[in-house]
Amino acid sequence: MAAAAFIPPPYPFDRLGAMALLAESIDGGMVDCSIGTPCDPVPKFVVEASIEAASQSAGYPLSAGSAGYRSAAADWIQRRLGVTVDPMSQLGVCLGTKEFVGGLPHLLCRRDPGRDTVLFPSISYPTYEMGATLAGLRSVAVPLDADWHLDVDRIDPSDARRALVLWINEPGNPSASSADDAYFAKVASWGREHGVLIASDECYIEFAPVRSTILSAGAQGVLSVQSLSKRSNMAGMRCGFYAGDSEIVNFLIEARKHWGFIASTPTQAAGIAALRDDTHVDMQLGRYRERREMMLSALEPLGFVHDGGPTAFYLWLRDDRGVEDGWELAARFAHAGVLVTPGDIFGVAGADHVRLALVQPTERLQFAAERLTDLMDKE
Repeated sequence: MAAAAFIPPPYPFDRLGAMALLAESIDGGMVDCSIGTPCDPVPKFVVEASIEAASQSAGYPLSAGSAGYRSAAADWIQRRLGVTVDPMSQLGVCLGTKEFVGGLPHLLCRRDPGRDTVLFPSISYPTYEMGATLAGLRSVAVPLDADWHLDVDRIDPSDARRALVLWINEPGNPSASSADDAYFAKVASWGREHGVLIASDECYIEFAPVRSTILSAGAQGVLSVQSLSKRSNMAGMRCGFYAGDSEIVNFLIEARKHWGFIASTPTQAAGIAALRDDTHVDMQLGRYRERREMMLSALEPLGFVHDGGPTAFYLWLRDDRGVEDGWELAARFAHAGVLVTPGDIFGVAGADHVRLALVQPTERLQFAAERLTDLMDKE
């Protein structure tokens, strides 16, 4: 019997359409805290670097990334994370990290056709699982511990034997968890013991209280995946990179040449400028910390509890008054004109939570908090 044709499921955030319409209908319009898309400006010097490079874009850029971009990324890893990588043998460029996350399983199964499984956190970014689906692979969700970290001790040995890759996401989405070097060392050790690549999605790393990275455990058998979308508000430019095990990096660079994934010359120039500057990132972190503290102060008296971690980008909320369904909880927010994401979009284990992304200007979040307070006062 022929295999059934693949029919793409609804995109997770498209499921929020009805609640978005409700939130938009509230006086003052919708405050969209559902998708983690930055609202703050791209630094001016980054835009200028991109414009200047546009006139040099007649030829094809290198798929692996320009020497300047790769060197700037390696310098950033050394400066901000305290780890040394070789920019030419241990680092490659990607078109933002979502395409890399979605496409990695497809390439890994060509490298090792004897394995067929992608492991990922049971509450996590949906693309980890979808990457396996698009590659025709098996996916297995791994339970989390009490602090929202993926728990390698709960991986079934039979799944470990079949695994091509284990995705971890620290700092975490949606939980805002924040791991330390000891956690990364444990995960890396598990991966080496079982011959499983550890792919660590670290796109929020500069918004965590401690900047720990999987690379701190050594490069063998690991990849750190980094994005400029959050740190530099460059989500629209699609600019990221991966670094780690030189054998894996070389395989991916060579395979991706054939696939045609190439970051544009202006994008790479913008990335170089952004990676060389830390001041704008520290300012952005200050904005997110201010928004986090303001929203926590407003939501806690209303019975909304953030029981996730300390990373300053998301709030992972549950209702302390007995509402245990994330869609019902999200609907309460929508009636106050605030769009949040029900937790089961990130996995069934998150069904009693919602995620609130702190990506609206502070004054809009203050407005949202006031409307929530008014709504609760009327109930």
